[in-house]
Amino acid sequence: MKNRILTLTAAVILLFFGCTQSFTASSQERVGNIVEFDRMTHDFGDVMLSDGPLHCTFSMKNISGKPVVIYNVVTSCGCTDVQWTKEPIMPGESGTISSTYTNDEGPYPFDKSLTAYISGINNPVILRLRGVSHEKAMSLEEMYPVHFGSLGMKSSGLKCGNLEQGMQKSDEVTIANLSGTPANISFSGVTPGLGLNVTPNPIPPRETARLQFTVTADRALWGKNWHYATPVVNGEKYTATEDGKKVSEISVYSFTKENFSSLTKEQRSAGSRPMFTASTYTFGKVKAGTEVKARFTFKNIGKADFMAYKVDIDAAGATHTEVPVVKCGYEGSFDVSLDTSGLPKGETLVIVTLTTNSPSRPIVNLFITGWID
Repeated sequence: MKNRILTLTAAVILLFFGCTQSFTASSQERVGNIVEFDRMTHDFGDVMLSDGPLHCTFSMKNISGKPVVIYNVVTSCGCTDVQWTKEPIMPGESGTISSTYTNDEGPYPFDKSLTAYISGINNPVILRLRGVSHEKAMSLEEMYPVHFGSLGMKSSGLKCGNLEQGMQKSDEVTIANLSGTPANISFSGVTPGLGLNVTPNPIPPRETARLQFTVTADRALWGKNWHYATPVVNGEKYTATEDGKKVSEISVYSFTKENFSSLTKEQRSAGSRPMFTASTYTFGKVKAGTEVKARFTFKNIGKADFMAYKVDIDAAGATHTEVPVVKCGYEGSFDVSLDTSGLPKGETLVIVTLTTNSPSRPIVNLFITGWID
């Protein structure tokens, strides 16, 4: 069966106008209480193909009590070169990972990754280089097509990525003042846990600024979450048009999971571990409007009680029964009810995501597939 997967590929080629600016996040991000990066994403912003190769450097401080070694750094493609500190980094000292992107692949948004393997950290660390390459100039209004009054944005929907409990995650985007006078930006109705900062503020006439957004983890929030805020420009609220729809807020998406970074290898092995009888439920062929009920059964083969903090289903109108807490050696199950009248006809894939307390499986993806006439 050919899977229908909802992919967000809104890669609109926005053409560059005015001065090239590159903004990077100022917040530091810790990894496993071993190292601390000055940032984990470098956004080159809007650049021209004629600018040639683009360079950036990530700084990494050793916050542990032992020497740290960067074993290797692997790039996602041949268009990116990388160099890093080869000698051991002593406690309290810093090393660097420097990269160059060729910027010769054509005018479009780019997002390249650097995968760093660092001593003392179980999982590789992912660093990102991103931006938008342009071929010719267009107006500031066309570069930032979502207009809250004189505030221009490329999109009202922002992404903060994966977040672990006890931590914060920050990112930033470039915004613009489309008017001929300074624009003072503030926000109202901000969801708790979301921080927003504009630099510079006020934004000078016909200039750009950076909007940094930070999400703080909350144990009341697991899995997929959205935070919201209403832009206020010089004391006024505005409604923007995006993809033919009216929007009055910006949204920030994040995914929150448990933090197991402080656990030893022995503690991890002593945790829960769910083993599902099947990760996919296939309902065959049904008429639109038929209610589908999928049951997922699992056994806890770990050494501690298993529990799911949250269940996310990427289909409107879907519901589920409670996922039981299951002791080690025992089985449990839960059901998902799917209203197919709200799904596109043809081959269908629905993803059910569990956020759990299992160190070996903090996120479990299950699938419901079938054909809707």
